[in-house]
Amino acid sequence: MITGRILSMLSICLLSCVFIAIYFKESITPFFYSIAICLPIAAILLYISRKNKIKQVRLKIKDSFFIVSMSWILIGIIGALPYLFSHNNISLTDSLFESISGFTTTGSSILTDIEALPKSLLFWRSLTHWIGGIGIIVLVLMVLPEMQLGGYKIFNRESSLQERITPKAKSAGFRVFLIYLGLTIAEIIFLLFGKMSLFDSVCHSFATVATGGFSPKNTSITDYSPYIQYVIMVFMILAGTNFTVHYILLHGKFKKAFKNEELKLYLLIILILGGIVTAGLYLKAHLPFEQAFREAYFQLISIITCTGFATADYLQWPQYLWILIFFAMFIGGSTGSTAGGIKVSRHLIILKNINRRFKQMLYPKAIIMVRYNNKSLGENENSKVMTFVSLYFIVFTISTVLLVFTGMDIQ
Repeated sequence: MITGRILSMLSICLLSCVFIAIYFKESITPFFYSIAICLPIAAILLYISRKNKIKQVRLKIKDSFFIVSMSWILIGIIGALPYLFSHNNISLTDSLFESISGFTTTGSSILTDIEALPKSLLFWRSLTHWIGGIGIIVLVLMVLPEMQLGGYKIFNRESSLQERITPKAKSAGFRVFLIYLGLTIAEIIFLLFGKMSLFDSVCHSFATVATGGFSPKNTSITDYSPYIQYVIMVFMILAGTNFTVHYILLHGKFKKAFKNEELKLYLLIILILGGIVTAGLYLKAHLPFEQAFREAYFQLISIITCTGFATADYLQWPQYLWILIFFAMFIGGSTGSTAGGIKVSRHLIILKNINRRFKQMLYPKAIIMVRYNNKSLGENENSKVMTFVSLYFIVFTISTVLLVFTGMDIQ
């Protein structure tokens, strides 16, 4: 039922690309063929669920894992079809890579000349980011907390979006969608003020709010004005912020929002690391201060939130800044945001656990609890966070070794 509905919505998204293709006088066949495959699969899944009278029930953890996994796999395959059916000679492997990178908001691209692609395909490429971003947020809000995975039960400790359900917004998912859509529209408007074309504004906004990083330009954000770079910088920060915090801020509860420990550490990390890189570029690379400030903070924010936009080649920076950039990649944004990485909340909990160990060494008989946002964390929650971080580094290490074996440079 759920997977069928997801594929139905994906068909509607593919249909929107048909209108883009018509507007730019491009071929509609890649999207027509994709819809012709996606829609029947969705219809079959919906028919099976209704025929067997599958009602909405509380899913078991293994069922949730299966549905989420199957949905992402099917979305990735269907999303590859427009690339495969296009007249740009994109192979099956490259099509799958681009599609999965888009939906997972990874932002890695295997395509070389982006600007040579049809506008409609570029729109689909950016739209996969936007779809994936909202999918990740709803997943974090609605599915993972029910599984009680490390870090996501912690997310529920914030002022929940489930509180005070109003007639206009009957579910947490709908509220998140409104915030997500609002951020997207706001960025489009600000980018238009900077004389960016409507098409480019929409594509870049899709990629920014989803922290994906796909750009319709070969040079990413490099050739755009400082104003546009600052706008994207601000929205990358907002996209990497916990969506519960956005909800609290929209209700005018600024003091409550800025009492959030994760938000304070998230902003502090950006401020300090950006300041260090700015100083390095200004004093060692001898860049003008404004350029050093802009390039430093843009790249740091892009890397911390795992967005992937670029305004400079940081490999040309002083080598000691490479180390800082490398560690910044592991930080991530806030829990309950579209940002990638380990997430700031987990780093904060690890630091609190280290502090607790030192206190226990001084006071062996004392019972010291780890507190997060003035609430105690149980040992089970602590253990899940530690397990997640450990698995993260294990996967990173194994992936690095495998890539080195393929002949890729270790850098």
